[in-house]
Amino acid sequence: MKKYLLPKEGTFFKANLHTHTNRSDGAQSPEKVKEVYKDLGYSVVAYTDHDIFIDSQHLTDDTFVALNGVEYSSPLGDPDKPPKQRRFCHFCAIQKDKTKLIDPLYHRTKYFNSFTSEEDKKKIVFDENVPDFEREYSADCINEMMKKCKEAGFFVTYNHPGGSLERYPDYMQYKYMDAMEIYNGCSIMSGHTDYNPREYEDFLMNGRRLFCVGGDDSHLKYMDSPVHTDAGRAFTMIKAKELTYEAIIDSLTKGHFYASEGPEIYELYYEDGKVHIKTSDCDRITLSMCGRKNRSVKDEGKGLNEATFDVLEDDIYIRFTVCDKYRKTASTIAYFIEDFMK
Repeated sequence: MKKYLLPKEGTFFKANLHTHTNRSDGAQSPEKVKEVYKDLGYSVVAYTDHDIFIDSQHLTDDTFVALNGVEYSSPLGDPDKPPKQRRFCHFCAIQKDKTKLIDPLYHRTKYFNSFTSEEDKKKIVFDENVPDFEREYSADCINEMMKKCKEAGFFVTYNHPGGSLERYPDYMQYKYMDAMEIYNGCSIMSGHTDYNPREYEDFLMNGRRLFCVGGDDSHLKYMDSPVHTDAGRAFTMIKAKELTYEAIIDSLTKGHFYASEGPEIYELYYEDGKVHIKTSDCDRITLSMCGRKNRSVKDEGKGLNEATFDVLEDDIYIRFTVCDKYRKTASTIAYFIEDFMK
């Protein structure tokens, strides 16, 4: 009996889950961002401006879903070092319920982005009975920030560890993420190490059940240059029953998606001890698991767009990487053996 790891039913919708506008340090209006991404074939954009959580639902229509989100920042750590050498933590929080607009980490006087207008600041909704949230760069505080977001109904994604100068001892302390960015397009384009398969494996091999996503972290400052633009660099393909806020969030929370820089994955299922994958034309398909001996199929000159692999009980989990001739990759989330080998 087939068990589909990516759902058989539904439609893939292309999404950018990390986006900045002129509400913070982005160059374009929310409306212009929608226009740019629709022209690139996207159906979903999460509006995640720095430290400002406000409603974006005026942008949603029958062909486009705007997700209400925010990117929260910790203060800089390492006060004994120059600013460019100091660590910090960023994470995106996407509200699952589009009607819930309260900022769970609000402070009346601190943490506003310097680019944010007074008009936009006035649109923030907060609970006047809750004390201002004070931030610091520490694992305890960052965990509390993430936890508060989770309790308030947000989907939490840990962002660009490379660009944040965070390493294994830092990010392994964070406990309350739903996902991490395996691709951060802006950071990759800027030369940071934010194609993050190693960091994702660190979490998985320590028993952390975490999704992986791709996002542009776009600011759209160089729209006239295909070389320098940060739009369309990394994305998440979400398979949902329909293009609505609710359906997209449902699929996001269930892990019905994969992340990519370019290659596409069409089908992924398990049957009779084997896992099958169908993709766009590629150079290599690799199955990774909780161990050393990954399994790969390579293009032998005849074209490659599907593969079949044995799955063993001691694999613990499996995930796929699809690499095309341009060395662009697509990455699935990790699927744990005990969930589908039953």
